[in-house]
Parts: sequence; C-alpha cells; structure tokens
Amino acid sequence: MTDLDLGGLSLDEAEREIYAHIISRSPEHDFEPTLERVQAACELLGDPQRAYKVIHLTGTNGKTSTARMAESLVREHGLRTGLFTSPHLTTVRERIQIDGEPISQEDFIRLWQDVAPILHMVDARSTSEGGPRMSFFEVLVVLAYAAFADAPVDVAVVEVGMGGVWDATNVADGDVSVIAPVAMDHAQWLGDSLVDIASEKAGIIKDGAVAVVAHQPDAVEPVLAEAARERGARALWEGEELEVVDRSPGVGGQLVTLRTPAATYADVFVPLYGEYQAHNALLALTAVEALMADGGEPRALDGSAVEAGFGAVTSPGRLEAVRTSPMILVDAAHNPAGAEALVGALDESFHFEALVGVVGVLTDKDAEGILGALEPALDHVVVTASSSPRAIPADDLAAIARDVFGDDRVSVASSVPDALDQAVQIAERDHDMGAGVLVVGSITLVADARVLLGADKRKGTGQAR
Repeated sequence: MTDLDLGGLSLDEAEREIYAHIISRSPEHDFEPTLERVQAACELLGDPQRAYKVIHLTGTNGKTSTARMAESLVREHGLRTGLFTSPHLTTVRERIQIDGEPISQEDFIRLWQDVAPILHMVDARSTSEGGPRMSFFEVLVVLAYAAFADAPVDVAVVEVGMGGVWDATNVADGDVSVIAPVAMDHAQWLGDSLVDIASEKAGIIKDGAVAVVAHQPDAVEPVLAEAARERGARALWEGEELEVVDRSPGVGGQLVTLRTPAATYADVFVPLYGEYQAHNALLALTAVEALMADGGEPRALDGSAVEAGFGAVTSPGRLEAVRTSPMILVDAAHNPAGAEALVGALDESFHFEALVGVVGVLTDKDAEGILGALEPALDHVVVTASSSPRAIPADDLAAIARDVFGDDRVSVASSVPDALDQAVQIAERDHDMGAGVLVVGSITLVADARVLLGADKRKGTGQAR
C-alpha cells in the first residue's frame, strides 16, 4: 500500500494507519550499508537536515539518556530543539520531539501527508532498479529531519539507530559528535570485534567537527583517534579534557561535579540513578558547550540553565520506578555491558531484601551474557517473551536461565502479564516489605510492562520521585 486515505478517520485511527504502513517496511534492525535512499529523499525535500545545527550521538549504551540530557540543556539556553531517539516505548511519535515533547498527532499526520509523496518517489526509483523500498528506520529519519526543518528548530539532537557510517541518520553532518562507550552488540551487522564496531561508530565524526568521546576500551581509542585526525576534528576525551570529579548518590538521583574543557560545575543534581548516568551527563554537558562555542573554544554555560536543564531530565525505561508496594523497576538494558552497569546502580541506589527479575531477551542478543550479568542481583527470575516477533521463546530462554541461576531460581511465564503477576507473588510471598521486581532484558519487554502498569499514561514519565 503506497497511498493512505486518511479522510474521515479520527486522529488515533489515522496515526495507526500511518504506523501500520511504516512498520510494513523492512524493520529497523535489517541493516543495509547504504545511505542512497535517505539522501535521495532528503534532496527532494531540500535537504532539511542542513537547516539547523546537529549534535549526533552513537555508542553501545547510554545514547538515549545522553541525548535527552543534551536536548534539555540546549532548550534551557533558549534555543528551539528537535530530538530524535529510538526505539519508542508507547507511540512512534516519541522518536520525533520538538521542544521536549513528542510531535502531536495532528503534526505527525500532516507531516506524513507532506512527505509521503517523496518517500513513494524514492521507493519507486529503488524498486525499478531492483532494490527495496525505504526501510522503517529510513522513513522515520526523513520524517524527523523534515519535522525539525518545518518547526523550525535551532538544534537537533540525533541518536543513531545502529552503528554510524551507514546509519540512516548519518546524512546529517553533526557539528558535535558524541561517542558513548563502545561494547559488543549488533555483531551480525557491525562486526564481531570492538575494532570493527568502533570503525562503524566513528563514521559520525565529520570534517572539522568536535568529537566528545567517553572512556573506551583500549582497542577502541586508537580507532576513534585516527578517525578524528583524518577528518580534522577536535577530539575531547573523557579522562583528559573532561571528567566526573565527584558524585554522591541521593534520593531520586545524584549530585555530580563535572569538569569540562570550559568550566567545573559543582554539585549539580541529576535525577537519574547510576554512575553511568553521571558520565552520560558529562558527555551531554561537554557536547552542548562545544555546540555553543560555534566553532571556537568551548565556553562555560550559564550555571542556572545547567541546573534547570539537568533537573528537568527524564529517561523513561531507564531504571524507572513504575509502581510501589512492591516497587517495580523497569530498565532497558539489553546487552551484557548495560546489564552490568544496571547491577551497579541497583546496588548503589536501592536496598531490596529480595529482588525478583522479569526477563525477556530478543533472539539477536547475548541472552547468556545478560543473564550472567544480572545473576548476582536477582534472587529469582521469571523468564517470558515480549510482544516482539524477535523475542526468544520463554521455554528456550528458561533453559539458558537454568544454566545460569539453577532450577530452583527460575520460573517461566507464557506472557508478560503472567510474568509480572508471578514476580509480584514471589516477591510478596517471602518478604512483606523490602522486596522488589525488576523488568529487564529488552526494550520491547519494558514497553509492554509500562503499558500494563499504566506508566505510559502519566505525563512526563521518567524517574519516579
């Protein structure tokens, strides 16, 4: 179906029709090394991605939280912002945000009607040459760039979907590139070594730009350094030009002191849990400094704007409390490195007498590595399968879990509602107070749980207070 008749439909119905059309295309994890279709669509639209400054982010873990912090900081400095992140938890409109809010249904529908003819032209050209239609992710990138130009925004904060070199977002030239920590993930598309993966992610560093680089494994640093040198980019390295000087966990988040190339910002409250979020905040702050410098030396940002920008940050699905009594946390960690960081944050910020996991993993992920990283933190695990067609069947995941946890610590549930119910019963059976439930292992599992628990209905969902 190339043309949608949206006449007479309600806003909800029209949004569903558009999303059904987009989702019918090749999925976002179907990686293809070409930018030709996105470039063609953007050219026909007048290259909207060149109408604003861009902070472009890649890395294996921490991209979304870092992007949300950077966007909030930019907005607090009086600039209009666009934010593109993936995946979404409840509605696809979450991926395209203007001034911190998902694009409205009315604007999304109007955007689709304006851009769809261009997408169909590119589809027709590609299929006539024996190629595919534009993919799900390619379409969303074009819609986002067009929406940002139409708003218009001053700055777009853009998270890659996967990798960098061939990621659809990479038709934009980032004024500032942020390289969050690189670890093993998406090996079947990005390569089976850290060097290969780093080479892909280095592709977002553009000529003459600024690259803000997190602490990296030893194998990764030379790859990123060489990419910066080749492109004449100025690299700002965590541990050299920037560092987390101090941090103190507290109620609802943490106090951090961050040193950047331009200043030291002391005792700033970040309402997110975990040491890794302090490092994400450091990357975001340094990136915004570099952006505001407009090609010159990074300049210190207004302290009150920094405090307000961080204070307003939410990161739904990232160590988010969605229910109390018992407390239910959801976290989108979906690779071993993310799970290890999560366990550290749990140990630091929460004190459960017992913690029961609800775990679901997708087929292209390292299930054994994820479960192994979670094992020290979980007294019991209920394995299940999310609504994703890529979810590992619950019985298959249970076999892996029993090897990690032992038979007595593993239960199986055929659906997410049953898994949540089992986990709550187990938590409350053995502990009247002090027990909790953690939903983790895939973003689709977290999305399913948030919908069931009503977290998607709350305004400004994010870290629970």
